[in-house]
Amino acid sequence: MHTCVHVPIGRESDAAEASRRARQLAHAAGFDKLSCYYIATAASELAFNVWMHGGGGTFEARLLASRPGIEILASDTGPGIADIELALTEGFSTAGSLGCGLSGTQRIMDELTIDSAVAQGCRVRAYKWL
Repeated sequence: MHTCVHVPIGRESDAAEASRRARQLAHAAGFDKLSCYYIATAASELAFNVWMHGGGGTFEARLLASRPGIEILASDTGPGIADIELALTEGFSTAGSLGCGLSGTQRIMDELTIDSAVAQGCRVRAYKWL
């Protein structure tokens, strides 16, 4: 069984590939059906943000050995997030969307951390425990 997937994000369709592969990894690891869909949804949102806001970057999902679960890491070298607290507010959007992406991801995953610096990019980590 694979324990890690890596998807370069350079176009919109790469977000769908990241979502599909993260869901497959979660399923193979024994996550229940609902958790697999949550993981796929979070993967899609984070990978799409890398493309839309960061101009491309990388997506990784990996199974954790220290504590059974999955880690999703989405990174870019784009403009970064100026106000992380605001970005996590339900309804906030800089792209004219519904504004539920990051806040929704935070809600459906067990942990979410954002490391960002203006003009230096962004790294978002999300965890779901088995």
